[in-house]
Amino acid sequence: MYRWSTVYGSVMVASLGGHGRPGSELDHAVLGALFSESTVGLHVLDPQLRLVRFNTAARYVKAFALEEALGRHPREWAGDFYSGNYEATLLEVLDTGVPSLDVEVRGHLRPDQPEIVLSVSCFRLEDAAGGVLGLATAIVDITQRKRSEARLAFLEHAGGRIGTTLDIFRTAQEFAEEMVPALADTVVVEVLDSVLRGEASTPGTAMEYGALRCTGRRSAALDAERYLPSIGEAIGLSAATPFALSLSDLRPRAVGHLGPDADWLMREPVRGRRLTEAGAHSLLVLPLTARGSVIGVAHCYRNRTPHAFDEGDLALAAELADRVALCLDNARLYARERSAARVLQLSLRPARVLGHGAVETAYSYCPLGAGGDWFDVIPLSGARVALVTGDTAGRGLEAAATMGEVRAAISALAVLDLAPEEVLERLHALVTRLHGERPRRPDAAADDGRGDTTCLYLVYSPVTRRCAAASAGHPPPVLALPDGTVEYAMAPSGPPLGRGMAKYGTAEFEIAEDSVLLMSNTAMLRAVSDDPQEQLARIGDALRPVGRPLQEICDEVLYKLTPEQLENDAVLLLARTRGLGPDKVASWTLPNHPASVAEARARAERALAVWGLEQHAFTVTLVVSELVTNAVRYSDGPIAMRLILDGSAVVCEVTDDSSTVPHLRHAEEVDEGGRGLYLTWQVSRRWGTRPESRGKTIWAEVALSEDE
Repeated sequence: MYRWSTVYGSVMVASLGGHGRPGSELDHAVLGALFSESTVGLHVLDPQLRLVRFNTAARYVKAFALEEALGRHPREWAGDFYSGNYEATLLEVLDTGVPSLDVEVRGHLRPDQPEIVLSVSCFRLEDAAGGVLGLATAIVDITQRKRSEARLAFLEHAGGRIGTTLDIFRTAQEFAEEMVPALADTVVVEVLDSVLRGEASTPGTAMEYGALRCTGRRSAALDAERYLPSIGEAIGLSAATPFALSLSDLRPRAVGHLGPDADWLMREPVRGRRLTEAGAHSLLVLPLTARGSVIGVAHCYRNRTPHAFDEGDLALAAELADRVALCLDNARLYARERSAARVLQLSLRPARVLGHGAVETAYSYCPLGAGGDWFDVIPLSGARVALVTGDTAGRGLEAAATMGEVRAAISALAVLDLAPEEVLERLHALVTRLHGERPRRPDAAADDGRGDTTCLYLVYSPVTRRCAAASAGHPPPVLALPDGTVEYAMAPSGPPLGRGMAKYGTAEFEIAEDSVLLMSNTAMLRAVSDDPQEQLARIGDALRPVGRPLQEICDEVLYKLTPEQLENDAVLLLARTRGLGPDKVASWTLPNHPASVAEARARAERALAVWGLEQHAFTVTLVVSELVTNAVRYSDGPIAMRLILDGSAVVCEVTDDSSTVPHLRHAEEVDEGGRGLYLTWQVSRRWGTRPESRGKTIWAEVALSEDE
C-alpha cells in the first residue's frame, strides 16, 4: 500500500521512508522521472475516477485521447476500452485496495482499425491515515507483442494442419481453411495446369504459364458461392494486374484499398467482377513458388473485416504461403511419380483377357493407388487355365516395376506346367533376389513392407473339373456354387514372397460346373472388413444369384464392396467354370510297341470323324504319329494318349514313363532323323512338355482355323 503525504503539483507525493524526509530532493527526482522520462504511461485518478494527472509517456498511448481529459471520467475519454474489463478493474481496486497487475484491455480507436491491446496495472492511493486519495494506473501498449505471439501461434497451428496429404487439391483447401477467418475473409488458391500434370514451371513471364485452375477456396460469408470460383475451374491470366505481376517477379503484394475505380480490375474480367461482387476492400496476392518452380497464386481479401491488411498481415501470409508452396510441390512430385507409376502399371497389366474354353472370365481393375496389384489369366496345356492375383508392397514406380517383373516371371513359370507350390517357391527366390538388389532407402522405416508381396496361384482343369491352388500370404478364393452356396476355397497359405522361408503347399478340390471363383487383391477385402466371415457374407450377397451374366456380377461386387473414397487399387477377377465332358475327350492306353503308332493314328482318325473334323485328320495324325513314335523310342512302359476338343483347337497329349525331356532339333538335309518334333512345331499352334508324378506328357495344339 502506498502512503501519500506531500503535494507535487496537483498530485500527492509519496514519502520514500528511510531515504529522506517527505519532500526531499529524492522524492521530487523520482516523481520527475515517472512523469517526464518513464516509457510507461501513468494515469492518476481521484476517488471519483476523474483524471487529475498523466505523464509524458501516456500521451503516446494511442488508445486514449488525453488532450481534454483532465478532470473527466474515463468513460468520456477511454472510448471502446472502458466498456470491457478496464472499468471493472478500476472499481475493484478502488473498493478493495488490492493492486491489479498486467490486466489485458482490448479495444478499437475506430471500427475500421485493428484492435489495440494494453497491459494495465492499477494501485490505490492512500494518505498516511489510510484515506483513499484515488488510483494510479500504469499502462503499456502491448499490441505488437500480442500480434507477434498470435502470428507465431497461427503459423505453428496452421503449419501442423496444412500438407497432411500428398494431394494438391486437399493441401490447397487446407491452406484456405486455415486462413479464413484467422487472417482473411475469403481465400482462393489457383494452381497452374502444368503443375497438376506433375510438371515444373520455371520463373519467367506470367503469361507463359498458361491457365490457372482453382484448387482450394474458403469464405466466411454465407452467400459466397455466387462469387467464388468452382473447384477445378480454369481462369485465364491478364497482363498488368497484381496477379500477373506477382507471378512474374514472385513478390507478394498488398492492395490496401480496393475499390471499383481501380483500373486493373477492368483487365480481370473474371477475378475483377468477383472481387467487386464480394465487396472486397483490401487484397493480398501471394505467389506460390518452391524449389525454383512456380506453383500458382493465392489471393486473400477482406470484405467483412472492416480494417485493411497491413504489412504484418502481408508478412505472415507470405510466410505461410511459402510453406504451402513447398507442400504443393511435394504433392506435385508425388503426383508425377504416381502418374508415371500408373502409366507403367497399366502398360504392364493384361491389355485384355482372352477367352478360354476352361472358364468364362470377367474382371474390374481400378489402379487408384498406383501400387503393384495385378491379376492374370494364363492358358496352360491340356485345356487348363491358371488364374493369378497378387499384391506388390508399396506404391510408385518401384512397386509397379516389381509387379511387372513378378508377373513376367509367373507367365514364364506357368508355361513350364509346374505345380502351384513350385511356382510360388521359384517366385519367392526371385523376389528375395530383387529385394537384395534394391538397397533400402535411408529414409525408409525399419520394416518398410517390401517383403509383403503376396500371390494366389490357381490351376483349373475343365476335363477333371478339379482345382489346384497355393497361396503366398494372399486371401483364399471365394467359391460360389450353382445352388447359391458361398464359401472359401481354402488353399494352404505360406509366407509372402521374399519373406521368411519358402514353404508352400497345394490344395486340390473338385468344382461343379458353372461355379464362380472370385479372386481379389488384399486391400479390396480389407476395405470391406478385417473379419473374414463378414467379408464372406458381404461377398456372398453381391454374388447371388450366380446365374447372371458374369460381368454384371463382377460390377455388382465392385459397387457393393468398395468404399466411396477408395485409396488403394481395386483388383477383382471372376471365373465361371466350364467342363469338357466325355464327348470332348478321347483317351487310350497303348502298348509300348512300334505297331502302336499306326493304332494311334487310326484311333485319332475315328475320334475326329465323331467330332466332324475329318478335314484336320492329316495334321492331327501327323502330330500323333510323331509323339507316339518318340514315346515308343525313349520309354519302356505303356503309353497314354488323349485328344481334347478345346474350342478352336485339338489338343494331342502323349504320356510315357520317361522323365527325359525332348528337345527341338533342326536336322540338316543329309540327316536321317531328328525331324519329329520339328514337324510337330511346324504344324501346331504351340507345343510343350509337363512333368507328371511318373514320367512326362508331351502335348501339342492343332488349330482348327487358319487364322489361329
